[in-house]
Amino acid sequence: MTNASKSLAGKVRWQLIIPTILFMLLSSIDRVNVSFAALQMNADLGFSPSQYGFGAGILFLGFLAGQYPSVLLLQRIGFHRWLAGCALLWGACAGGMAFIDSRWQFYVLRVLLGFAEGGLAPGIVLYLSQFATERERATTFAMPMLAIPISIVVGGPLSGFLLGMHPPVGFASWRWMFIGEALPTLIFAAIAWVHFPDRPADATWLSADEKLWLSRNAANRSETARRNDWTILKQPLVWASAALWFCLLAGSYGIIFWLPQMVKSLTSLTPLEIGLVNALPWAGNAIGIYIGATHSDRSGERFWHIAVPATVMAIAILTAGTAGASVVGLIALLVAGTCLGAAQGAFWALPTRLFTPATFAVGAVAINITGSSGGLIVPYLVGIVRERSGGFGAPTLMVAGFLLLASVIVLVLRVVIKDTPPPALPA
Repeated sequence: MTNASKSLAGKVRWQLIIPTILFMLLSSIDRVNVSFAALQMNADLGFSPSQYGFGAGILFLGFLAGQYPSVLLLQRIGFHRWLAGCALLWGACAGGMAFIDSRWQFYVLRVLLGFAEGGLAPGIVLYLSQFATERERATTFAMPMLAIPISIVVGGPLSGFLLGMHPPVGFASWRWMFIGEALPTLIFAAIAWVHFPDRPADATWLSADEKLWLSRNAANRSETARRNDWTILKQPLVWASAALWFCLLAGSYGIIFWLPQMVKSLTSLTPLEIGLVNALPWAGNAIGIYIGATHSDRSGERFWHIAVPATVMAIAILTAGTAGASVVGLIALLVAGTCLGAAQGAFWALPTRLFTPATFAVGAVAINITGSSGGLIVPYLVGIVRERSGGFGAPTLMVAGFLLLASVIVLVLRVVIKDTPPPALPA
């Protein structure tokens, strides 16, 4: 890579990618902190495992419904206005969780939270695609995904700490947790309004030559970004990629919403200690995302970078479920999280090669909607299987099955799609 290319990639990383990671971080904390609230909330409100699993997963009903309308709004009003509005709405819904008293209020707020956050992931992919070069494609799209494991590494111990505090004025600790973790989102909404340029031409930190080069060579050139071509949905490879993303996210969501309760069922740890144990696989996940994406970009290979870690994670998650709360179990959790991150980190470089500027928004939303439906289905399935089996062994086997299916899908895609290295960037 030339010095000019490195300079451009560095500017995009510091000015856009890292700030979007912060917003994805807040979004993820506000979405998954319910897994820690459940340690107290379920008993306080009388939720059964299936009721909690349904409430945890129903967020994705709103998540799915909000994705394409949200991306259309992004295209109409610009990224900075759109992100500020999304953050205000999801922050209000996340804070409102502190005031629920019934499962129906729980369900409604989770759906609204999902709707507010629905377009965030595809919207950021669409936005960053205006600044993404071919050689940096996997890294550009994968780095915002770091927010999910980081949110659990940071948010897990934070949630555990807040749950362990003596609640002031008689308000339950889990309610204070929701309020405290929603406030930063509301503050960052104002930052979004002033920080983000809507397109390369608006970026004051880019030179005139860099703006011109991006307008001609970015993965999604901004002059055609508002034309949505639905013909991309006729391509079977898009739906195969969507099925692959579903299986990979099923691995994530099968763990995110249930791991704290799994740890609690096996140990007598405090909420803070549970948060620290829960953070372990997600610390590995962050490392895996970065290594998987950067190595895939350097080599130009995409398929084995997904298939191998997905298979290893399936084995590791089964090992962790068998070993329980032991050194072997903790190591297996770390390996599982790292491999899941590596597979997810390389993913988006694969389907986006099929897109043109006019099909980018529709294709990205279709894949993300399919993948996100795993969040609607899998946590509820885990709750049902746990109730019927009486433990977490059967749910663990189910999650491992999704990951093995992901390996099969990506190897089929390897046969169909010719894997070629990315072209060199001009100076």
